[in-house]
Amino acid sequence: MGLAGKHTFGSIGETRVTFVEKKIDENRKNFLKKLLEHNGFEVIIQEEKRKSEEEPQLYTVAVTDMVFNPTIWVFERKLKTFDGHKVTQDYWNQVSEDTNPHYWKYAD
Repeated sequence: MGLAGKHTFGSIGETRVTFVEKKIDENRKNFLKKLLEHNGFEVIIQEEKRKSEEEPQLYTVAVTDMVFNPTIWVFERKLKTFDGHKVTQDYWNQVSEDTNPHYWKYAD
């Protein structure tokens, strides 16, 4: 799902939530859960229904903060990494652990 810009919300069980990402694998789920909890959010995980046991288990990650929008928080640089740096788009998308604030590469 990644950063979509659209604020999606709904319910998981009886709890109103903002959806962060849907239909993601376990590795992505664990990364987002740890990152969001590190930044003070209460995270709720829901297992997606599988058509068969052979299909991989996918998850929905959500937070109880109804005004949280991942796109805004990443681009306004409000989220922090585990070592205190600001989360960039590439860090959020697990493309790079580089937290340099430039969104482009300079040619040498």
